[in-house]
Amino acid sequence: MKLDHHSIKDNGRFTITSFQCGPSLQLLKEKGLYKIVWCTDGEERLVVDGYDVVLKKNQVLFCTPVNIVDIPKDNYGLIAFVFNREFYCIQHNDPEVSCMGMLFYGSSNAPIINLSIKEQASFNAMLVLFQEEFETRDHIQGEMLRTLLKRMLITSTRLIKQDSNQASLSVKQVDLIRKFNILVEQHYKVKHQVSDYADLLFKSPKTLSNFFKKHDVKSPLKIINERIAAEAKRLLLYSDKSAEEIAYELGYKEPSHFSKFFKTQVGMSPLAYRKK
Repeated sequence: MKLDHHSIKDNGRFTITSFQCGPSLQLLKEKGLYKIVWCTDGEERLVVDGYDVVLKKNQVLFCTPVNIVDIPKDNYGLIAFVFNREFYCIQHNDPEVSCMGMLFYGSSNAPIINLSIKEQASFNAMLVLFQEEFETRDHIQGEMLRTLLKRMLITSTRLIKQDSNQASLSVKQVDLIRKFNILVEQHYKVKHQVSDYADLLFKSPKTLSNFFKKHDVKSPLKIINERIAAEAKRLLLYSDKSAEEIAYELGYKEPSHFSKFFKTQVGMSPLAYRKK
């Protein structure tokens, strides 16, 4: 299955696919695409950023354009919703369910949600509506597809808030966590300290760290370090840049400092990681 929508006016793209043909798999190599991957049956083994990910029945994976995803052609239980920023994020959406919302604001790991029986029915119903809309070719098809996608993102955002113990937080509290993650995504190559982000948020480093700890959220420093380490691993796996070049790209003036950081985070040196 491969259903495509492409707007010449704004270059917006939206595709629903099962990744069982060459053109669909080619999407995984294209840049700038967000991917929502839903396992509808059995379990499928994917590779995300060089790591094996086993996606079980009625689990949904959310990947940003930064995440490098490899999906086997002979899968029989996957359905993916693939879109670019021009299709969805140019809209004036609530930031919580936009491309910089809770599902996509971090790229150090791709979040996975589990669908209950009720939520499975909801996703199945949305898939039917998507398929019906692709049968209607008119000038408002893109808007209808965007509306359905937003509904899926809202449903998924509610689930990830529950899974991450954020359901009880106020909108203002969730917004602070989201803004911190967004700032890390924007500045992790040049800003490595919690104090850097605390200044941008007009908070003290201690206030920020205590807030995350109080609400059982991963510490600010851990979020920063994991994001830097994730990018380092991607560059080591998927580029021919030397460890020294990667160190400079990630804001380290001394390659030895980067090597020490990487070994602390990953458990081995950059060169050993690349060889392994």
